[in-house]
Amino acid sequence: MILSAIDFVSLLPFAIFGAVAIGGWLVVDFFMAKDSKSASRLQKLKSSPRMEDKSALAREGFARLLEDDNGSKFADALGPKSEKEVKKIRQKLNEAGFRSEGAITTLNTMKLFAGIGLFALSGGISIIASGITTWSLVIPLVAGGLGVMIPELVLGFIAKQRKQQVFLGLPDALDLMVVCVEAGLGMDQALRKVSEEMDKNSPTICHEFRVCNHQLQMGSTRETVLTELGQRNGVDDLKTLASVLIQVDRFGTSVGKALRVQSDAMRIRRRQIAEEKAAKTAVKLLFPLVLFIFPGIFVVLVGPAAITMINTMLPMMSKAG
Repeated sequence: MILSAIDFVSLLPFAIFGAVAIGGWLVVDFFMAKDSKSASRLQKLKSSPRMEDKSALAREGFARLLEDDNGSKFADALGPKSEKEVKKIRQKLNEAGFRSEGAITTLNTMKLFAGIGLFALSGGISIIASGITTWSLVIPLVAGGLGVMIPELVLGFIAKQRKQQVFLGLPDALDLMVVCVEAGLGMDQALRKVSEEMDKNSPTICHEFRVCNHQLQMGSTRETVLTELGQRNGVDDLKTLASVLIQVDRFGTSVGKALRVQSDAMRIRRRQIAEEKAAKTAVKLLFPLVLFIFPGIFVVLVGPAAITMINTMLPMMSKAG
């Protein structure tokens, strides 16, 4: 093989030279941009609110580290290359609840850190365990690639969990909105009331309703706010609710009746999903039954009979022999 014919020891000087060159470039770039970065950080410290909570201070410091210019220059190579990819990543971040301006840069920087960290860790372990061989170079490359993929996988998991929370909490929120609207409150006041009363039960829904109230207070139209509510969460039921409320607001029909119908439809859908999962349970249980339970039952039931047959047949075979 070609890889086996390469003297990997001879590649070490080139690797050391490359590491030194990258380190020198980072040092020069840091000192050249030191004044501007110091001024920007001082401005951030002046404009940011004073925090007494140490955990909040640590989270803000970590976020600033991820959004730092030095890391973002290298992280841009792992980021989206086209406008379509940017919109796709932005939508996934919105569905997961990360909606800051530097969210994409933070994600790319986490990819970079995870890739480099796993590459260095697996490379060190491989070299210590087996020396400089072909696999000691292949394994770190594979681990680095997996490290780059891990942040997006975690982001997808967070987005899925958040959408599930929205889906499960929406019917209860609509029931409370129906009560508020039928009691004489307007749509804006009903959204505010729901966000206050259901903060402990459905914090995700309450956060979205608070965002809607804030946008309405800033002067956005109700149609725009409701459309963005459905688009940024990626939940089909929320998109349907936004469309229904837009039609109600446009034609002046009964808001309480529309919300009640929508709530009943969502509860029916949740019941249908539960029935579907219950129907699939028998099929899903078949594989663990066949692989783990049936062999044990077979041994318990057939084992004693097999031992008895063997004890009976051995004397007969010895006499016949």
